[in-house]
Amino acid sequence: MSNFELLIFNLKNPTLLFFLLGVVDKLVKSDLEIPSASKGFIALYLLFAIGFNGGSELAVTGITQEVILQLLFGFLLATLIPIYSFFILKVKLNSYDAGAIASSYGSVSAVTFVTAVAFLEMNNMKEGGEMVAVMASMEFPAIIMGVILMNLFPATSQLPAPKAPWKSAFKHSLTNGSVLMIFGSLLIGFISDSNQSVGIKHFTSDIFKGFLAIYLLDMGMVAASRFKAFRKQGAFLIGFAILIPLINGISTAYFSQFVTMNEANRLIFAVLAASASYIAVPAAMRLVAPKADPGLFIPMALGVTFPFNITIGMPLFLQIIHG
Repeated sequence: MSNFELLIFNLKNPTLLFFLLGVVDKLVKSDLEIPSASKGFIALYLLFAIGFNGGSELAVTGITQEVILQLLFGFLLATLIPIYSFFILKVKLNSYDAGAIASSYGSVSAVTFVTAVAFLEMNNMKEGGEMVAVMASMEFPAIIMGVILMNLFPATSQLPAPKAPWKSAFKHSLTNGSVLMIFGSLLIGFISDSNQSVGIKHFTSDIFKGFLAIYLLDMGMVAASRFKAFRKQGAFLIGFAILIPLINGISTAYFSQFVTMNEANRLIFAVLAASASYIAVPAAMRLVAPKADPGLFIPMALGVTFPFNITIGMPLFLQIIHG
């Protein structure tokens, strides 16, 4: 399958088409809305299903040397990406905004991960259960690194920036609802008796894609609502929101071969490296860096990087992995 054919194939994914429907909904100013209570439930369900299924898979494979290497590789990515992102962003932004955006791009998007899992299934590929643990463990290193960079490189040379409470950031990143849910579900899936787990398999698997489609419909609405505000920030941030994820994804797609030969795992690594957090990091930055402007990093992650990854990024990274 050529690059173009793979792109068209991905664009015909019904879950992605629902995302585009959400964008259209906002562009035509329709009154279609997803109830707030439903949004919260669906988000929890997706994290629960991914975590539980990943834990069940991990119980079968066990904690091997390759699993440990993959966890370390994910930790390394989440530590390094914020560093060079910060210094690129500092060319145009203050330390607060640069640190917050760098944390966002070093961290991961759970929704992008979920979409990548569906993309793999569409291509008859299966990721290892350990990738759920990799994703969850990449949240806090990026947040901590962003806080450290803010402290080391204050906003102005005349007035030192107040020290951001890195201990609070660390605690918040670990107790964040999305991280706790997916880690907890992973652990439960790992230790649960396989025979007794059969009873909820239909709930965690059969209806998964339907809930994902509704969730991406809402994500499309949210992304479209951010476009206008984000365009005011100029070409620099738009270029960063596309080029840095592209570089991160392509380089990770290549280097991941040194920690695993599983092509599905390698795609997940590439997608995680290319994604940006618009849930966990904004929540943490509200606590540790209230001067950082969420009007920058949320639209970048959700309005530019997320659509780029699910339309162009995933097919491109898979093609690179296939060689």
